[in-house]
Amino acid sequence: MTYDRLVCANCAAPVSEGRCPVCRASRQRLRQDNLFAGLNPATLIALLAVLIAAVALLAHQTA
Repeated sequence: MTYDRLVCANCAAPVSEGRCPVCRASRQRLRQDNLFAGLNPATLIALLAVLIAAVALLAHQTA
């Protein structure tokens, strides 16, 4: 889950804005827990495309 859609129960603002100490603590915890939190969707799609290309190349060489 990404924190950009979460709403803080303490201040009713998006957690990604970090308006209160609760938001900032939640945002920090989510960043530490999630390996891919700092990557945007375009980067993840690019990494997936590279992985698929590598698997296809490997399959082509072994066949």
